[in-house]
Amino acid sequence: MDKTHDLTQGNILKTLVRFALPVLLALVLQALYGAVDLWVVGRFALTEDASGVATGSMLTQTITMAVTGLAMGITVLVGETIGQGRAERAGRAIGGGIWLFAVLSALLTALLAALAGPLVRLMDAPEEAFRQAVQYVRICGAGSVFIVAYNVLGSVFRGIGDSRTPLLTVAIACGINIAGDLLFVAGCGMGAAGAALATVAAQAFSVVISLLLIRRRALPFTFSPALIRADWPVIRKELRLGWPIALQELLVGFSFLLIQTIVNGFGVTSSAAIGVGEKVCAFIMLVPSAFEQSMCAFVAQNAGAGDLPRAKRALGCGIALSLGVGAVMFYVTFFHGDLLASVFIRDAAVIAEAHSYLKAYAIDCLLTAVMFCMIGYFNGREQTFFVMVQGLVGALLVRTPAAWLFSRTPGVTLFRIGLATPMSSAVQIVMCLIMYAALEKRNVRENGLF
Repeated sequence: MDKTHDLTQGNILKTLVRFALPVLLALVLQALYGAVDLWVVGRFALTEDASGVATGSMLTQTITMAVTGLAMGITVLVGETIGQGRAERAGRAIGGGIWLFAVLSALLTALLAALAGPLVRLMDAPEEAFRQAVQYVRICGAGSVFIVAYNVLGSVFRGIGDSRTPLLTVAIACGINIAGDLLFVAGCGMGAAGAALATVAAQAFSVVISLLLIRRRALPFTFSPALIRADWPVIRKELRLGWPIALQELLVGFSFLLIQTIVNGFGVTSSAAIGVGEKVCAFIMLVPSAFEQSMCAFVAQNAGAGDLPRAKRALGCGIALSLGVGAVMFYVTFFHGDLLASVFIRDAAVIAEAHSYLKAYAIDCLLTAVMFCMIGYFNGREQTFFVMVQGLVGALLVRTPAAWLFSRTPGVTLFRIGLATPMSSAVQIVMCLIMYAALEKRNVRENGLF
């Protein structure tokens, strides 16, 4: 196997960091999609447009998170088969995954086109921003095929240990998105609709570029167009691995949608502040997110090769590095969150409320450094059902009820509502530690692994 794709050999720290850095940079650029949308809208359109983008992008981001989670089934299966040296089976996994997600993208397009209005109404979007939010959701829904295709291609590249190609494609697409925002929003005055058009166009270019690069490269798997079919044994395994992650991501996103809905009831200023805060959070959580994705591919390949001790050492390295960055993010976000928020919008009231919300997320910077790495480890070990359970507990039994209870207290602030998130992370970490100990005991009992 090409050494640039082999995560089973070499120094663990160097191999993990070399793989994670392009993943991190790709996530940075991907976060710029939404960030640039809100930045341009916040400066060249009305607060109502910013609120519409905040609500609409929260909904579309939730759906994208679910798609990314489902595509993790492809990452795990491809990583395992590559680690086992089974090139033909890896090709079958990719072909079956493409067929599955082509059907999914068609369904998403139809559903979002038909239900954009009711979904935005359920989120209690401020009346002044309702039309803008619906436009954003419908346009992004029309481009679902590109959003889904991008995530499938990314999962394939990560599965084979290639994190550089997704970085290249997303870098080009990000440039296109920035140009589109400036053209449609600043130039044509299209507001939230212009931001959505720019996002879809960028994703479409990203997919085309990825496909062109695939055709020109030698890849560590056997593939032909004939493999793009309903290969049910393969699809069933990908669904078995991916659906728990997808459901977890969907309900975690749903819990944040509920927070957005709760805050929407406070008025357009608070609604826009939550949107700004979430865009900042997309950046301050990038390092743990990068390690989560990288850990999954790293562990899947090493588990497939039968080297669990190497996978466990990688987990320790990932947590240590992520914690170091998390401490820096805590300081910057807690004490200078207003400066971060001011990057996206000029309204002083929105900036002040966004900083209040971000102080709670500053605490979560430390907790997610541990939690995300452990989730990536469990995904790579095929423990996706547990990942789903801990995510559901955090989202439905901690974050959502805590946010609702805090919102009912006198003198409620966005900081108090935001505290529901680190509370959820703390509970999930405890669950992850218990699961890790249980896996270790099982390994000792069955295989004598230490």
